[in-house]
Amino acid sequence: MLEKQKTVKIPVTISGVGLHTGKEVTLTFKPAPINHGYKFKRIDLEGEPIVNVDIDNVIDFSRGTTIEENGVRINTVEHTLAALAGLGLDNVIIELNCSETPILDGSSAVFVEALLKAGFVEQDADKKYYRLTTNITYNDPERDVELIAMPSENFQVSAMIDYNSSVLKSQFAYLNKIEDFKDEIAPCRTFVFLHELEQLIAQNLIKGGDLNNAIVIVDKPVDSITIEKLSKIFNKPGIEVKKEGILNNVDLYFNNEPARHKLLDIVGDLALVGMPVKAKIIARKPGHKANLAFAKKIKEQLVKDKLKKIAPVYDPDAPPLFDINQISKILPHRHPFLLIDKIIEMSDTHIVGLKNVTMNEAFFTGHFPGNPVMPGVLNIEAMAQTGGVMALCSVSNPEAYNTYFLKIDNVRFKNRVIPGDTIIYRLDLISPIRRGICHMKGVAYVGNKIVIEAELMAQIVKK
Repeated sequence: MLEKQKTVKIPVTISGVGLHTGKEVTLTFKPAPINHGYKFKRIDLEGEPIVNVDIDNVIDFSRGTTIEENGVRINTVEHTLAALAGLGLDNVIIELNCSETPILDGSSAVFVEALLKAGFVEQDADKKYYRLTTNITYNDPERDVELIAMPSENFQVSAMIDYNSSVLKSQFAYLNKIEDFKDEIAPCRTFVFLHELEQLIAQNLIKGGDLNNAIVIVDKPVDSITIEKLSKIFNKPGIEVKKEGILNNVDLYFNNEPARHKLLDIVGDLALVGMPVKAKIIARKPGHKANLAFAKKIKEQLVKDKLKKIAPVYDPDAPPLFDINQISKILPHRHPFLLIDKIIEMSDTHIVGLKNVTMNEAFFTGHFPGNPVMPGVLNIEAMAQTGGVMALCSVSNPEAYNTYFLKIDNVRFKNRVIPGDTIIYRLDLISPIRRGICHMKGVAYVGNKIVIEAELMAQIVKK
Protein backbone atom coordinates (compact mmCIF):
# COMPACT_ATOMS: atom_id res chain seq x y z
CA MET A 1 0.00 0.00 0.00
CA LEU A 2 1.39 3.39 -1.03
CA GLU A 3 2.20 5.86 1.75
CA LYS A 4 0.08 9.02 1.76
CA GLN A 5 1.13 12.64 2.21
CA LYS A 6 0.54 14.11 5.68
CA THR A 7 -0.12 17.50 7.20
CA VAL A 8 -0.97 18.71 10.70
CA LYS A 9 -4.56 18.21 11.81
CA ILE A 10 -4.97 21.58 13.54
CA PRO A 11 -2.82 24.70 13.95
CA VAL A 12 -0.39 24.70 16.87
CA THR A 13 1.61 27.65 18.21
CA ILE A 14 4.99 27.93 19.95
CA SER A 15 6.56 31.05 21.46
CA GLY A 16 10.17 31.82 22.34
CA VAL A 17 13.06 34.10 21.47
CA GLY A 18 15.23 34.21 18.37
CA LEU A 19 18.80 33.13 19.03
CA HIS A 20 20.54 36.06 17.34
CA THR A 21 17.84 38.77 17.33
CA GLY A 22 16.75 38.18 20.93
CA LYS A 23 13.21 39.12 19.87
CA GLU A 24 10.08 37.38 21.05
CA VAL A 25 8.82 35.07 18.30
CA THR A 26 5.50 33.33 17.78
CA LEU A 27 5.60 30.40 15.36
CA THR A 28 2.48 28.54 14.22
CA PHE A 29 2.37 25.29 12.26
CA LYS A 30 -0.74 25.18 10.04
CA PRO A 31 -2.26 22.54 7.73
CA ALA A 32 -1.40 22.85 4.03
CA PRO A 33 -2.83 21.21 0.87
CA ILE A 34 -1.28 18.32 -1.05
CA ASN A 35 2.01 18.93 -2.87
CA HIS A 36 2.45 22.19 -0.93
CA GLY A 37 5.67 21.27 0.83
CA TYR A 38 7.07 23.46 3.61
CA LYS A 39 6.65 27.23 3.34
CA PHE A 40 7.31 30.01 5.82
CA LYS A 41 4.89 32.94 6.00
CA ARG A 42 5.97 36.26 7.54
CA ILE A 43 2.71 37.50 9.07
CA ASP A 44 4.47 40.58 10.50
CA LEU A 45 5.10 42.00 7.03
CA GLU A 46 2.71 43.66 4.60
CA GLY A 47 1.09 41.12 2.30
CA GLU A 48 2.28 38.24 4.51
CA PRO A 49 4.96 37.12 2.02
CA ILE A 50 5.89 33.46 1.56
CA VAL A 51 9.42 32.05 1.67
CA ASN A 52 9.70 28.61 0.09
CA VAL A 53 11.84 26.00 1.81
CA ASP A 54 14.26 25.44 -1.06
CA ILE A 55 18.01 24.97 -1.21
CA ASP A 56 18.12 27.66 -3.91
CA ASN A 57 16.88 30.18 -1.35
CA VAL A 58 19.76 29.63 1.09
CA ILE A 59 21.80 32.82 1.53
CA ASP A 60 23.83 32.19 4.69
CA PHE A 61 25.08 29.26 6.78
CA SER A 62 27.57 30.92 9.13
CA ARG A 63 25.56 30.48 12.37
CA GLY A 64 22.64 28.34 11.27
CA THR A 65 20.76 28.06 8.00
CA THR A 66 19.19 31.24 6.59
CA ILE A 67 16.84 31.38 3.61
CA GLU A 68 15.53 34.38 1.71
CA GLU A 69 13.09 34.96 -1.15
CA ASN A 70 12.19 38.29 -2.73
CA GLY A 71 14.02 40.11 0.03
CA VAL A 72 12.15 38.31 2.83
CA ARG A 73 14.43 36.45 5.21
CA ILE A 74 14.04 33.58 7.70
CA ASN A 75 16.98 32.82 10.01
CA THR A 76 17.92 29.61 11.82
CA VAL A 77 15.44 27.26 10.10
CA GLU A 78 17.24 23.95 10.60
CA HIS A 79 15.72 22.82 13.93
CA THR A 80 12.19 23.60 12.77
CA LEU A 81 12.68 21.77 9.48
CA ALA A 82 14.31 18.80 11.23
CA ALA A 83 11.16 18.37 13.35
CA LEU A 84 8.90 18.41 10.28
CA ALA A 85 11.08 16.04 8.26
CA GLY A 86 11.78 13.82 11.27
CA LEU A 87 8.06 13.28 11.82
CA GLY A 88 7.44 12.53 8.13
CA LEU A 89 5.21 15.55 7.45
CA ASP A 90 4.91 16.69 3.85
CA ASN A 91 2.80 19.85 3.72
CA VAL A 92 2.95 22.56 6.38
CA ILE A 93 2.67 26.35 6.53
CA ILE A 94 4.98 27.84 9.17
CA GLU A 95 3.77 31.29 10.21
CA LEU A 96 6.23 33.64 11.91
CA ASN A 97 5.94 37.17 13.29
CA CYS A 98 9.71 37.70 13.13
CA SER A 99 12.69 37.02 10.87
CA GLU A 100 13.93 34.16 13.03
CA THR A 101 12.53 30.93 14.44
CA PRO A 102 12.62 30.55 18.25
CA ILE A 103 15.71 28.79 19.59
CA LEU A 104 13.82 27.22 22.54
CA ASP A 105 16.13 24.66 24.19
CA GLY A 106 18.50 24.46 21.19
CA SER A 107 17.00 21.23 19.84
CA SER A 108 13.92 20.11 17.89
CA ALA A 109 12.16 18.60 20.90
CA VAL A 110 9.65 21.41 21.58
CA PHE A 111 8.70 21.58 17.90
CA VAL A 112 8.19 17.81 17.85
CA GLU A 113 6.06 17.88 21.01
CA ALA A 114 3.84 20.64 19.58
CA LEU A 115 3.39 18.84 16.26
CA LEU A 116 2.51 15.56 17.97
CA LYS A 117 -0.01 17.44 20.11
CA ALA A 118 -1.63 18.89 16.97
CA GLY A 119 -1.88 15.45 15.41
CA PHE A 120 -1.51 14.48 11.76
CA VAL A 121 -3.96 13.77 8.96
CA GLU A 122 -3.39 11.70 5.82
CA GLN A 123 -4.11 13.45 2.53
CA ASP A 124 -5.50 12.16 -0.74
CA ALA A 125 -2.17 12.00 -2.55
CA ASP A 126 0.75 9.58 -2.55
CA LYS A 127 3.89 10.63 -0.70
CA LYS A 128 6.71 11.68 -3.01
CA TYR A 129 10.24 10.45 -2.43
CA TYR A 130 13.44 11.00 -4.34
CA ARG A 131 15.10 7.64 -4.83
CA LEU A 132 18.76 8.01 -5.64
CA THR A 133 19.96 6.34 -8.82
CA THR A 134 23.66 6.89 -8.14
CA ASN A 135 26.03 7.81 -5.31
CA ILE A 136 26.31 11.52 -4.57
CA THR A 137 29.41 12.81 -2.80
CA TYR A 138 30.53 16.12 -1.34
CA ASN A 139 34.16 16.66 -0.30
CA ASP A 140 36.04 19.52 1.31
CA PRO A 141 39.64 18.22 1.62
CA GLU A 142 40.89 21.34 3.41
CA ARG A 143 38.48 20.77 6.28
CA ASP A 144 38.55 16.97 6.01
CA VAL A 145 34.79 16.95 5.42
CA GLU A 146 32.97 14.32 3.40
CA LEU A 147 29.31 13.43 2.90
CA ILE A 148 28.07 10.61 0.71
CA ALA A 149 24.54 9.49 -0.17
CA MET A 150 23.99 5.97 -1.49
CA PRO A 151 20.78 4.50 -2.95
CA SER A 152 18.70 2.78 -0.27
CA GLU A 153 15.06 1.91 0.33
CA ASN A 154 15.20 3.62 3.72
CA PHE A 155 16.46 6.97 4.96
CA GLN A 156 19.46 6.33 7.20
CA VAL A 157 22.11 8.71 8.50
CA SER A 158 25.38 8.23 10.33
CA ALA A 159 27.54 11.14 11.45
CA MET A 160 31.04 11.41 12.88
CA ILE A 161 32.46 14.54 14.49
CA ASP A 162 36.02 15.30 15.55
CA TYR A 163 37.07 18.72 16.87
CA ASN A 164 40.59 17.69 17.86
CA SER A 165 39.62 18.58 21.41
CA SER A 166 40.68 16.90 24.63
CA VAL A 167 37.15 17.41 25.95
CA LEU A 168 34.97 16.80 22.89
CA LYS A 169 36.61 13.72 21.46
CA SER A 170 35.57 11.89 18.30
CA GLN A 171 31.89 10.94 18.45
CA PHE A 172 29.63 8.87 16.24
CA ALA A 173 25.82 8.93 15.94
CA TYR A 174 23.38 7.11 13.69
CA LEU A 175 19.71 7.10 12.72
CA ASN A 176 18.63 3.73 11.33
CA LYS A 177 15.04 4.71 10.59
CA ILE A 178 13.21 8.02 10.56
CA GLU A 179 10.69 6.76 13.14
CA ASP A 180 13.48 6.92 15.75
CA PHE A 181 14.08 10.63 15.19
CA LYS A 182 11.64 11.97 17.80
CA ASP A 183 13.18 10.00 20.68
CA GLU A 184 16.81 9.52 19.65
CA ILE A 185 17.69 12.74 17.82
CA ALA A 186 15.09 15.50 18.38
CA PRO A 187 16.00 16.19 22.06
CA CYS A 188 19.71 16.71 21.29
CA ARG A 189 20.78 20.30 21.82
CA THR A 190 23.21 22.49 19.97
CA PHE A 191 26.66 22.93 21.44
CA VAL A 192 29.27 25.66 21.47
CA PHE A 193 32.83 26.01 22.70
CA LEU A 194 33.31 28.64 25.40
CA HIS A 195 35.81 30.62 23.32
CA GLU A 196 33.23 30.75 20.46
CA LEU A 197 30.59 31.93 22.92
CA GLU A 198 32.77 34.84 24.01
CA GLN A 199 33.38 35.82 20.37
CA LEU A 200 29.66 35.72 19.55
CA ILE A 201 28.85 37.93 22.54
CA ALA A 202 31.57 40.38 21.45
CA GLN A 203 29.99 40.50 17.96
CA ASN A 204 26.61 41.40 19.50
CA LEU A 205 25.14 38.08 18.36
CA ILE A 206 23.18 35.43 20.31
CA LYS A 207 21.07 38.16 21.96
CA GLY A 208 18.52 35.45 22.63
CA GLY A 209 21.15 33.01 23.84
CA ASP A 210 20.67 31.34 27.18
CA LEU A 211 22.79 28.78 28.95
CA ASN A 212 19.71 26.57 28.96
CA ASN A 213 19.65 26.25 25.16
CA ALA A 214 23.19 25.08 24.47
CA ILE A 215 25.81 22.69 25.76
CA VAL A 216 28.87 24.85 26.51
CA ILE A 217 32.17 22.98 26.13
CA VAL A 218 35.28 24.30 27.87
CA ASP A 219 38.46 22.87 26.37
CA LYS A 220 40.81 25.71 27.32
CA PRO A 221 41.76 27.18 30.71
CA VAL A 222 39.14 29.62 31.98
CA ASP A 223 39.59 32.09 34.83
CA SER A 224 37.09 33.12 37.48
CA ILE A 225 36.62 36.57 35.88
CA THR A 226 35.33 34.98 32.66
CA ILE A 227 33.00 32.70 34.60
CA GLU A 228 31.66 35.65 36.60
CA LYS A 229 31.14 37.65 33.41
CA LEU A 230 29.14 34.82 31.83
CA SER A 231 27.08 34.46 35.01
CA LYS A 232 26.04 38.11 34.74
CA ILE A 233 25.37 38.07 30.97
CA PHE A 234 23.14 35.03 31.21
CA ASN A 235 21.79 35.77 34.70
CA LYS A 236 22.95 32.35 35.80
CA PRO A 237 24.74 32.42 39.18
CA GLY A 238 26.79 29.46 40.29
CA ILE A 239 28.32 28.59 36.92
CA GLU A 240 31.26 26.24 37.14
CA VAL A 241 33.14 23.86 34.89
CA LYS A 242 32.42 20.19 35.43
CA LYS A 243 35.40 17.88 35.50
CA GLU A 244 34.61 16.64 31.98
CA GLY A 245 34.93 20.18 30.61
CA ILE A 246 31.25 21.13 30.28
CA LEU A 247 29.63 24.06 32.06
CA ASN A 248 27.19 22.97 34.74
CA ASN A 249 24.32 24.67 32.88
CA VAL A 250 22.87 21.38 31.56
CA ASP A 251 23.14 17.64 31.92
CA LEU A 252 23.76 15.58 28.80
CA TYR A 253 20.87 13.42 27.59
CA PHE A 254 23.29 11.12 25.74
CA ASN A 255 27.04 10.65 25.96
CA ASN A 256 27.24 11.49 22.24
CA GLU A 257 24.68 14.32 22.28
CA PRO A 258 26.88 16.70 20.20
CA ALA A 259 27.17 14.11 17.40
CA ARG A 260 23.43 13.48 17.56
CA HIS A 261 22.78 17.20 17.25
CA LYS A 262 24.96 17.35 14.14
CA LEU A 263 22.83 14.54 12.74
CA LEU A 264 19.72 16.59 13.60
CA ASP A 265 21.16 19.49 11.57
CA ILE A 266 21.69 17.15 8.59
CA VAL A 267 18.02 16.10 8.69
CA GLY A 268 16.92 19.76 8.83
CA ASP A 269 19.26 20.98 6.10
CA LEU A 270 18.34 18.12 3.74
CA ALA A 271 14.67 19.15 4.05
CA LEU A 272 15.68 22.00 1.70
CA VAL A 273 16.01 19.44 -1.13
CA GLY A 274 12.21 19.69 -1.41
CA MET A 275 11.20 16.10 -0.79
CA PRO A 276 12.36 13.23 1.44
CA VAL A 277 15.28 11.25 0.08
CA LYS A 278 15.54 7.46 0.03
CA ALA A 279 19.25 7.15 0.76
CA LYS A 280 21.87 5.98 3.20
CA ILE A 281 23.93 9.00 4.20
CA ILE A 282 27.37 8.90 5.81
CA ALA A 283 28.79 12.20 7.05
CA ARG A 284 32.28 12.94 8.35
CA LYS A 285 32.65 16.27 10.18
CA PRO A 286 29.39 17.74 8.87
CA GLY A 287 28.37 21.37 9.30
CA HIS A 288 25.84 23.71 7.72
CA LYS A 289 28.16 24.74 4.87
CA ALA A 290 28.81 21.11 3.89
CA ASN A 291 25.22 19.99 4.52
CA LEU A 292 23.82 22.68 2.24
CA ALA A 293 26.36 22.13 -0.55
CA PHE A 294 25.50 18.43 -0.32
CA ALA A 295 21.75 19.18 -0.43
CA LYS A 296 22.32 21.30 -3.53
CA LYS A 297 24.08 18.42 -5.29
CA ILE A 298 21.23 16.07 -4.39
CA LYS A 299 18.65 18.51 -5.77
CA GLU A 300 20.63 18.97 -8.99
CA GLN A 301 20.71 15.19 -9.48
CA LEU A 302 17.00 15.01 -8.63
CA VAL A 303 16.23 17.53 -11.39
CA LYS A 304 18.34 15.59 -13.90
CA ASP A 305 16.70 12.26 -13.02
CA LYS A 306 13.25 13.80 -13.12
CA LEU A 307 13.78 15.24 -16.58
CA LYS A 308 14.77 11.87 -18.01
CA LYS A 309 11.31 10.56 -17.17
CA ILE A 310 9.28 13.42 -18.61
CA ALA A 311 8.34 13.08 -22.28
CA PRO A 312 6.06 16.06 -23.04
CA VAL A 313 2.78 15.29 -24.76
CA TYR A 314 2.01 17.34 -27.87
CA ASP A 315 -1.58 17.89 -28.99
CA PRO A 316 -1.46 19.43 -32.51
CA ASP A 317 -5.09 20.54 -32.14
CA ALA A 318 -4.37 22.65 -29.05
CA PRO A 319 -3.49 26.31 -29.69
CA PRO A 320 0.16 27.05 -28.86
CA LEU A 321 1.18 29.40 -26.08
CA PHE A 322 3.31 31.28 -28.66
CA ASP A 323 3.12 30.73 -32.42
CA ILE A 324 5.93 31.59 -34.85
CA ASN A 325 4.81 35.22 -35.16
CA GLN A 326 4.77 35.71 -31.41
CA ILE A 327 8.14 33.99 -31.05
CA SER A 328 9.57 36.39 -33.64
CA LYS A 329 8.58 39.30 -31.40
CA ILE A 330 10.57 37.82 -28.49
CA LEU A 331 13.66 36.32 -30.14
CA PRO A 332 15.95 38.37 -32.41
CA HIS A 333 16.48 35.41 -34.83
CA ARG A 334 15.01 35.18 -38.32
CA HIS A 335 14.93 32.59 -41.14
CA PRO A 336 16.95 30.52 -41.69
CA PHE A 337 18.16 30.75 -38.09
CA LEU A 338 14.86 30.90 -36.24
CA LEU A 339 14.72 27.20 -35.41
CA ILE A 340 11.60 26.72 -33.28
CA ASP A 341 8.01 26.82 -34.47
CA LYS A 342 5.89 26.84 -31.30
CA ILE A 343 6.01 27.23 -27.55
CA ILE A 344 3.36 24.88 -26.14
CA GLU A 345 3.92 25.15 -22.38
CA MET A 346 5.65 27.46 -19.90
CA SER A 347 5.75 28.04 -16.13
CA ASP A 348 8.08 29.89 -13.76
CA THR A 349 10.49 26.97 -13.84
CA HIS A 350 10.14 25.24 -17.22
CA ILE A 351 9.28 25.67 -20.89
CA VAL A 352 8.36 23.31 -23.75
CA GLY A 353 9.00 24.21 -27.38
CA LEU A 354 8.56 22.40 -30.70
CA LYS A 355 10.26 22.18 -34.08
CA ASN A 356 8.93 20.42 -37.16
CA VAL A 357 11.88 19.15 -39.23
CA THR A 358 11.33 19.15 -43.00
CA MET A 359 13.54 18.35 -45.99
CA ASN A 360 13.26 22.02 -46.98
CA GLU A 361 15.62 23.11 -44.13
CA ALA A 362 18.53 25.09 -45.62
CA PHE A 363 21.16 23.02 -43.79
CA PHE A 364 20.12 19.72 -45.45
CA THR A 365 21.50 20.98 -48.75
CA GLY A 366 25.07 20.56 -47.53
CA HIS A 367 24.85 18.37 -44.42
CA PHE A 368 24.97 14.72 -45.48
CA PRO A 369 22.78 15.40 -48.57
CA GLY A 370 22.55 11.72 -49.37
CA ASN A 371 21.63 10.81 -45.81
CA PRO A 372 19.97 13.91 -44.26
CA VAL A 373 20.61 14.30 -40.52
CA MET A 374 19.92 17.50 -38.58
CA PRO A 375 23.26 18.92 -37.34
CA GLY A 376 23.68 18.41 -33.61
CA VAL A 377 24.91 21.97 -33.06
CA LEU A 378 21.71 23.34 -34.60
CA ASN A 379 19.66 21.06 -32.39
CA ILE A 380 21.46 22.58 -29.40
CA GLU A 381 20.76 26.05 -30.81
CA ALA A 382 17.04 25.24 -31.17
CA MET A 383 17.06 24.04 -27.55
CA ALA A 384 18.76 27.27 -26.50
CA GLN A 385 16.21 29.36 -28.41
CA THR A 386 13.42 27.58 -26.52
CA GLY A 387 15.12 28.43 -23.23
CA GLY A 388 15.73 31.95 -24.52
CA VAL A 389 12.01 32.56 -24.85
CA MET A 390 11.55 31.72 -21.16
CA ALA A 391 14.55 33.82 -20.11
CA LEU A 392 13.37 36.84 -22.07
CA CYS A 393 9.83 36.47 -20.74
CA SER A 394 11.28 37.01 -17.26
CA VAL A 395 11.88 40.71 -18.09
CA SER A 396 9.19 43.31 -18.76
CA ASN A 397 10.39 44.33 -22.24
CA PRO A 398 12.03 41.27 -23.88
CA GLU A 399 12.54 42.99 -27.22
CA ALA A 400 15.15 45.22 -25.53
CA TYR A 401 17.34 42.24 -24.59
CA ASN A 402 19.40 39.48 -26.17
CA THR A 403 20.55 36.20 -24.67
CA TYR A 404 24.13 34.96 -25.01
CA PHE A 405 25.64 31.59 -24.19
CA LEU A 406 27.91 31.44 -21.14
CA LYS A 407 28.36 27.69 -20.94
CA ILE A 408 27.25 24.37 -22.44
CA ASP A 409 27.81 21.26 -20.31
CA ASN A 410 27.11 17.54 -20.33
CA VAL A 411 25.83 17.37 -23.92
CA ARG A 412 24.78 13.92 -25.05
CA PHE A 413 23.55 13.12 -28.56
CA LYS A 414 21.50 9.94 -28.22
CA ASN A 415 19.55 9.57 -31.48
CA ARG A 416 19.51 11.06 -34.97
CA VAL A 417 16.98 13.66 -36.06
CA ILE A 418 15.85 13.35 -39.69
CA PRO A 419 13.29 15.03 -41.96
CA GLY A 420 9.73 14.30 -40.89
CA ASP A 421 10.58 14.31 -37.16
CA THR A 422 8.88 16.61 -34.66
CA ILE A 423 11.29 17.59 -31.90
CA ILE A 424 9.94 18.64 -28.52
CA TYR A 425 12.33 20.55 -26.29
CA ARG A 426 11.76 20.67 -22.54
CA LEU A 427 13.97 22.91 -20.43
CA ASP A 428 13.84 23.21 -16.64
CA LEU A 429 15.61 25.73 -14.46
CA ILE A 430 18.43 24.18 -12.46
CA SER A 431 18.50 27.31 -10.29
CA PRO A 432 16.36 30.48 -10.24
CA ILE A 433 17.16 33.24 -12.75
CA ARG A 434 19.33 35.73 -10.86
CA ARG A 435 21.19 38.80 -12.17
CA GLY A 436 20.16 37.81 -15.68
CA ILE A 437 21.86 34.40 -15.48
CA CYS A 438 19.70 31.51 -16.69
CA HIS A 439 20.91 27.94 -15.97
CA MET A 440 18.75 25.19 -17.46
CA LYS A 441 18.69 21.47 -18.06
CA GLY A 442 17.35 20.63 -21.52
CA VAL A 443 16.06 17.41 -23.01
CA ALA A 444 14.95 16.98 -26.63
CA TYR A 445 12.49 14.26 -27.58
CA VAL A 446 11.24 12.73 -30.79
CA GLY A 447 8.20 10.76 -29.68
CA ASN A 448 9.28 9.00 -26.48
CA LYS A 449 12.94 8.86 -27.51
CA ILE A 450 15.47 11.26 -26.02
CA VAL A 451 17.61 12.64 -28.84
CA ILE A 452 19.70 15.21 -26.92
CA GLU A 453 20.42 16.16 -23.31
CA ALA A 454 22.38 19.25 -22.30
CA GLU A 455 22.88 21.81 -19.55
CA LEU A 456 22.86 25.36 -20.84
CA MET A 457 23.77 28.63 -19.18
CA ALA A 458 23.07 32.00 -20.78
CA GLN A 459 22.90 35.63 -19.79
CA ILE A 460 20.21 38.17 -20.61
CA VAL A 461 21.94 41.35 -21.84
CA LYS A 462 20.34 44.67 -22.71
CA LYS A 463 20.86 45.67 -26.34
